[in-house]
Amino acid sequence: MFYRPADGHGLRHSPFSAIVAPRPIGWISTRAATGDNLAPYSFFNAVGYTPPQVMFSGDFRDSMMNAMESGVFAVNIVAETALHAMNATSARFPRGTDEFVEAGIAKAECVAIDCPRVADAPATLECRVVKLVELIGPERMVLGEVVGVHLRDECIVDGRLDYTRYSPAARLGYQDYTFVREVLALPRP
Repeated sequence: MFYRPADGHGLRHSPFSAIVAPRPIGWISTRAATGDNLAPYSFFNAVGYTPPQVMFSGDFRDSMMNAMESGVFAVNIVAETALHAMNATSARFPRGTDEFVEAGIAKAECVAIDCPRVADAPATLECRVVKLVELIGPERMVLGEVVGVHLRDECIVDGRLDYTRYSPAARLGYQDYTFVREVLALPRP
């Protein structure tokens, strides 16, 4: 099968997000004058190492508006045990709704930035906004520099983050998810 996205695919559901998979989920938390916000983004990833930088993209909604207003955001990594809570925060709540409260998620304060974070996330990246990038169509991308990192102690084994200890959730296509349960080390030549 070949198709041009502009012409459509003819399938029941678009295969694009299923092709680019698995994708990490950035559970973005923000704070602004309207209150705290928490929403998942599967168009999220690390984009730079020195200094560490991340991005998330989607429609210009509460998370992006809050990040641009405050200049900061936090990326909470979604553990397998938090999948249903994360999904609950994907609902389209009215602006100003605190998804932490709506989904019953414990909240903690960040250290380096004025922003909430998911208290029991296996890892959280505290970020300062670098820039907002307009993409083709209605979507935008927020780039951020990581200025603080939280790691749950039990997720560190022999000086390394152990993926199987918290089994991070990843987005496939459609309504499908997967989890890290098996790891293969492959040294570079």
